[in-house]
Amino acid sequence: MALTRDEVRKVALLARLELTDEEIDQQAKHLNDLLRQFEALQGVDVAGIEPTSHSIPMYNVFREDAARPSLPREAVLANAPEARDGCIVVPRIVEG
Repeated sequence: MALTRDEVRKVALLARLELTDEEIDQQAKHLNDLLRQFEALQGVDVAGIEPTSHSIPMYNVFREDAARPSLPREAVLANAPEARDGCIVVPRIVEG
């Protein structure tokens, strides 16, 4: 199933893209190449293969969540450019 120039033009319109006739021809070729590759994948026998979301085995790379001592507040505030009432003062980024 190949996409026509009109179908590519319609997709470009829906995506709010302004394409020249040459660009439409290029995109039609790219999209049709992709569709041919997907058609080839449809022919692959995957019976008995467990579905996955990754091509390689994945595992949880996070450490165990364990409580541990943190830096003393005074040490943290000593590195802050400006501190007030036990908190770090940062520049305002929201204009109002």
